[in-house]
Amino acid sequence: PSPRFTRERNISTAGTGPQRLAIDATLLEAAKPFRVTSYGERTVALDGLADLRLFDGQGRPVPHLLIYPPAREPSWTRGMLLPIAATKKSSGFEVDLGHAEPSDAVRVEGIPAPFLKRLTLEGSGDRAHWTMLASEGTLFDLPDEHLRETTLAFRRGSYRYLRVIFDDTNSGRVAPPRAVFARRITGPAPPPPPAAALAFERRPSEPGRSRYRIRLPAAHLPIVALDLDIGGGHVFRPVAVNESRLVGEEAVPAQLGRATLMRVLRDGAAAQALRIPLTPPAEAELELVVEDGNNPPLELKGVSASFAELPWIYFEARDATIVARYGDLTAAPPRFDLEAMRDSIDVSLLREATWQPPRVLAESDATGGAPAFPAVGAAIDTTKFRHTRDIADTSGGLLALPLDAAVLSRSRGPAARFADVRIVDRTNRQIPYLVERRDEPLSIDVPIAVATDQQASSLARTPGVNRSVYVIRFPYPGLPAGALALQTSARIFQRIVDIGVLRPPDRRRRDAWFDVMAASTWRHADQQTSAPALTMRVPTVDKTELLLAVDEGDNAPLPVVSARLLLPSYRLRFFRPEKNELRLVYGRDDLPPPRYDLSLLAPQVMGAPAREISASPERAGGAGMATPFVSPRIFWTFLSTAVIALLLLIVRLVRTP
Repeated sequence: PSPRFTRERNISTAGTGPQRLAIDATLLEAAKPFRVTSYGERTVALDGLADLRLFDGQGRPVPHLLIYPPAREPSWTRGMLLPIAATKKSSGFEVDLGHAEPSDAVRVEGIPAPFLKRLTLEGSGDRAHWTMLASEGTLFDLPDEHLRETTLAFRRGSYRYLRVIFDDTNSGRVAPPRAVFARRITGPAPPPPPAAALAFERRPSEPGRSRYRIRLPAAHLPIVALDLDIGGGHVFRPVAVNESRLVGEEAVPAQLGRATLMRVLRDGAAAQALRIPLTPPAEAELELVVEDGNNPPLELKGVSASFAELPWIYFEARDATIVARYGDLTAAPPRFDLEAMRDSIDVSLLREATWQPPRVLAESDATGGAPAFPAVGAAIDTTKFRHTRDIADTSGGLLALPLDAAVLSRSRGPAARFADVRIVDRTNRQIPYLVERRDEPLSIDVPIAVATDQQASSLARTPGVNRSVYVIRFPYPGLPAGALALQTSARIFQRIVDIGVLRPPDRRRRDAWFDVMAASTWRHADQQTSAPALTMRVPTVDKTELLLAVDEGDNAPLPVVSARLLLPSYRLRFFRPEKNELRLVYGRDDLPPPRYDLSLLAPQVMGAPAREISASPERAGGAGMATPFVSPRIFWTFLSTAVIALLLLIVRLVRTP
C-alpha cells in the first residue's frame, strides 16, 4: 500500500545533480524513528526514515540513500611547539603540525596539575592569516575534584598552525605543555548534529530535591545524552533522568540515566561536567530529578539534547524543485537501484541542500488521530457510583488526567488498582485508560494551627513534659500513605516531634488518647542558614484532623510555620474521541479492576505525547442521590398525626377520675 504521509517539506537544492542533505530535529519529530546501536564509544542511529520519500516538480519519485560516514579511529598528530611573546594579561604558544590537513580538536599534555585556564584558539594555514576556532574555551586538570578536560574540539577545518592564548587576568600563568596533538580527520565528516534546545518546567517535589519535566519534540528520538545549563556557583549534585515504561498493566517510572553534576569556579573560570548519558527515550516526556541535599534548589537555565550519529541523505536532483514527504510510521523502507552506487559515493565532495519549514498534511495516530483500537468499551451503570466529575476539555487525541486527592480518598485507591474508577461518555460507555504512576509527588499545602486547650487536653496531662501541640487538617480522610513536610522559621534547635490522631475512649482506656503514627528528631545548628524541612512518613489515616506534638524541653515553643502533604501521584492515559462529552466516576465497592484492550496496545499509547487535562469539581453520583425510603412529606404527616394522637391520649387520661 502507498504510504499515508502526514508531513511535507520543500528542499532548497544547490542546482541539479548529486547532493547531500543533513537530518534535522524537525524531520525526526514526525518521521519513522531510528534504532540506536553502540559500537564502543560510538553511538549510531540506524534503520530510521523508512517513510521518507522524495519527489521532483512533476511528482516523480527521486531515489535517495542514507549514507553513514565510515567508522574511523581518531588519528592524533604531534606538533612542534613554537613560543610566542607573553603580555601582562596573556601567555600561550603556537603549534606547527607540519602540513595542512583536516582536524577538529587539539589536546595538550604535560601541564602540571592542578590548573584551570580560559583560552582562545585560532588556526592558520600560513601563520599570517588566522581564523578564530574557539573564542571562549576552557582546559583544566583538577585531581582533587576528579575533573579533567585537556582536549578542546572545534569546527572541522584544514590547518597547519594552531595558536593557544591563555587568559592570565585572574590566574597565574601555567608552564608550557610538554606536548600538543591535533586530531586529524580522514574521510567524509558526519552531518552536523540537530539543534535541540528542550522545553522544561519545574515540578512539585520533596524537600531536598528539585524536579523538572522535560518535553521532547517527539517520542523515540535517538537522544543519547542531556546537556544542562545551570546557574549559581560550585555544583556537586547527583541527578537522574526517568520516563514512564509499561510494567504489566501499569506504567511506572524507569531510569534512563544518572550522573553527578560537577562545577568548580576558580580565578574567573569554570571546570564543569554537566552531561547526563541516557538510554534513548521512548517517551516525549522526561523527568529530571536532582538531589539538592542541603543546598538551595538547582537553578536550571537550559537543557539541550545530544543525538546519536546520524547519516546524510544522498539524492540526485533532476531539477531545482524537490519535495520530501514523510510521517507514516507503518511504512516499509524503499528500495532503489541507486543502492548499487553506495560504495562509490563520497558525500564530502557533494554540495549541500537545505530544508524548508514543514507543512502538515494530516495528523498521525501518534499525534491525535483515530487510534488503532476501539476508542470506547462496554456500557456501565453509572447510577451506582457515589461521585461524578465532568471532564470539560473537549479536544481529542491522547490525554493524561491526573488523579487528585479527592479521587485518591474516595475511590478504592492505588492498593486496589483504582478498581472503581471509570471514564464514561454521555451514553455511559467506558473509555479505556491506562494507569500511570508518576515519580513526582502530589503536593498539597495543608493548614496548620496551634491546637485549642480542648484539642490538646489529652497531651497536656503528661507531667513534666512541655509540649507544643498543632492541628493539621487533611483535605479528605482515607488518603493513601504519604509524607508530611514541616517547615520552621527557627535556626538553632533540637526537638522530638510526634504525629498522630486523637482517639476516643475504648475498652482499654477510660480517656481520649493520642495514637502516635510517626516520630522523629528535628535538629539544626547553623544560624546562617534556614533549617531544612522535616519530612515524616504518614500512613493512611481515617480522619482529617491530625495532631503534631513537639517536645520543647525547657525551650521556647518551636514555630512550625507550614505543612505540605506529599502523596503518591497517578495519571490516567486515554484516547478521547472528538466532540465527546466525558465524565470521571468513582466510589463503588463491587467492581473488579477494569480490563481493557488498551493494555495490549500500550506500547503505541505510551510512545506518543499526551496532553495533560483536569476534571471539574465533584458532584454526587447516582448512589449519592438515592431516593429515600420514606419521602419527607409522608414522614412529617405521620409524625404530626402521631403527636396529635398522643396529646389526645394524655388529655383523656388526665380527665379520667
